[in-house]
Amino acid sequence: MDKSNLLIIVASVSVFISVLLAIFLVTVKTKHKLSNRLFAVFLMINAIDISEPLFNMMVNGPSNLGMLRNTFAYLQIPVFYLYVLSVCYSDFKLKPQYLLHALPFLIANLALVPRFYGVDTAAKISFIQNRQSMIELQFNHILIHVQMIAYFVAVFRVLRKSKTLYLENYAGKSISSYHWLFQFTVVLSVVYAIALLKNIFKFSDYPYISEWMKAGLLLLSLFIICWYLFKALNNPELFRNVDSKLKLVSEMVSEEKNNVESEVNNKEYNEELLRLKNYMTEKKPFLNSSLTIQEVSGEIEIPVRDLSLLINHQLGQHFYDFVNSYRIENAMDILKDETKSKVTILEILYEVGFNSKSSFNTAFKKHTGNTPTYYRKNL
Repeated sequence: MDKSNLLIIVASVSVFISVLLAIFLVTVKTKHKLSNRLFAVFLMINAIDISEPLFNMMVNGPSNLGMLRNTFAYLQIPVFYLYVLSVCYSDFKLKPQYLLHALPFLIANLALVPRFYGVDTAAKISFIQNRQSMIELQFNHILIHVQMIAYFVAVFRVLRKSKTLYLENYAGKSISSYHWLFQFTVVLSVVYAIALLKNIFKFSDYPYISEWMKAGLLLLSLFIICWYLFKALNNPELFRNVDSKLKLVSEMVSEEKNNVESEVNNKEYNEELLRLKNYMTEKKPFLNSSLTIQEVSGEIEIPVRDLSLLINHQLGQHFYDFVNSYRIENAMDILKDETKSKVTILEILYEVGFNSKSSFNTAFKKHTGNTPTYYRKNL
């Protein structure tokens, strides 16, 4: 089997799976419809991007449609960025200003109007044959790579901020979903880095290297799509969103330093800390697997801002870890109780407020240095 046939087969499978997954994301019943639709759009743009071998089978020579298909790559990363925002923040909504993300796509196409879109076929062929010296293609080449770097930096910043906000304000589901999205973004950034290198070779004296890298990218894209399909089918509710209006503790601390009147003395902090600890031990709110700092704030009548500063800044713990420490202490008491020796680890973790074995094991080992099973056996 020669390289062209391999590219056609891989492209066909990749396009089919991308479209299939996009249909699944649009039709599946979930409260996260906007996130699913944005990722479906991302997959459809990806399908357009990797369909080049199939497109070349149907169209001979350069065409306006073929060039337009190439420039759809400008929309892929902006759509992924909006997707990340939608899964990280519960109050995310599409706004008219988000259309500005399509600006590079429009600029790239407008630059091609005079000497490609607006000329005859012979001129198009000459344009492609002399692509290494065409200023429009060189400009678009630089533009798309600047866009890639800018958007990936923005995505990683969103992920870091939303994860910190989750840890500071929630004590519910495991943050493994954020770890997965981070991993997925890293994989995508590697793919786009390879694509960048491929384009560099395309405009060099070694264009054949670019062709082989294109084949490798198609195979890699197929693997990534299958990976996401597996994740989507096995974890339909991957994310617990946070409120984008929440502030990071570091921002609140900075504001406190700039506002002398808002300083709280040690006596007040100690009183609030005592009230918090009494509430945690007496009422055991940590047994609620989806506990939030807002709920605790309402019960002990300490403003959310002050409570967040108390736990996340004064105690030096994220709210997530603070609540989990009480859950682990409760779990340790159960493990020590000889009358409950028949109770399984799985039953215990659900009883104390965890909702996944992996998050329970991670928190237990972080708190005690041992796994729950080892701890029970060596009492």
